[in-house]
Amino acid sequence: MIWVGLAVSVMLLGLLLYYLLVVTEGVFLGRRLVVWLYDRVAGTYDTRKAVDPDYETFFLARPLQHHLKHLPNPLILDVATGTGRLPVALLEQPLFHGRVMGLDASGKMLAMAADKLRPYHFRAALVQQTADRLPFTAHTFDAVTCLEALEFFPDDETAVREMVRVLKPDGVLLVTRRKGAWGKAFLGNYRTVAQFEAFLRTAGLETVYTVPWQQEYDQVYGRKPTIPR
Repeated sequence: MIWVGLAVSVMLLGLLLYYLLVVTEGVFLGRRLVVWLYDRVAGTYDTRKAVDPDYETFFLARPLQHHLKHLPNPLILDVATGTGRLPVALLEQPLFHGRVMGLDASGKMLAMAADKLRPYHFRAALVQQTADRLPFTAHTFDAVTCLEALEFFPDDETAVREMVRVLKPDGVLLVTRRKGAWGKAFLGNYRTVAQFEAFLRTAGLETVYTVPWQQEYDQVYGRKPTIPR
């Protein structure tokens, strides 16, 4: 019986570690561990994610361009930019003439992004910083994006309020909502569609709506009011 109990204990410990390190990618063990894990996988991240340029263009770059079509040279901030998938997708569009700033806490992910963004010179820039203390003045960006990342922030409410703060009036916010069984695994960081949209409205946005995207994520758009509430 002792061996059975020991085996069960080891199995439970293994499941706990799998939940903490794989399913939720260290989010419940602190920001430093999350950043460390992303530093470790930076070199293979795009391969693991199976990033498809055509997919990125159709589902990310073009919809965002549509929201910004009235602006000749929009300035965009991509929070938790990782290896720069969104900046690259935007800058590759022949009709996009704006600039993109990518921000991430992982230095090695930013190094991968820098290699891909080098051909775009002054139109792309990268900053190493966390999302809850954005180093920009209020009303700076025409759009702010944050993809597949909010659930990994220790305080997603503060992060979203920071994103709204640096948005210009009438600026667009695009974030993602983790959904499904894996989304619910994030416990306190999980919200239903209605809860997530209400969360963004509380943060100061209007015209909030959800667009189905991937099996594990929805895209959620919102716009900052022209006149502050």
